[in-house]
Amino acid sequence: MSEISSKAGAIFIPVSDIRKAREWYCSILGLEPAFDIIAGHLCCIPLDNNGLNLVLDSKIYNEDSYFRNPAFHFNTDDIDKAYYFMKERGVELITAIENGHWFNFKDPDGNMLMICKC
Repeated sequence: MSEISSKAGAIFIPVSDIRKAREWYCSILGLEPAFDIIAGHLCCIPLDNNGLNLVLDSKIYNEDSYFRNPAFHFNTDDIDKAYYFMKERGVELITAIENGHWFNFKDPDGNMLMICKC
């Protein structure tokens, strides 16, 4: 048995403006943007009841720090509804729905992200 858990605790995303990023991520996740901003540069958004958090961090952001490839994906039960949800919000869609299971998009800072039907 290892002293390190096989469970991830957080996903860090570099963002240029912590308040705007908190609003944007909460809006696409259907959450109220009531999460505290910590030390002026961090915002932890709980993603599940098992302790996984999305950590927005403006201190680690620079013009070369954004994700050029998806480092993770958000799950969906309905890929078509998720695609049109993002399209209606004016999110920059990078791909169409591929193989009926996933698509890529960018957040306002240019981070490449994915939504996947699992």
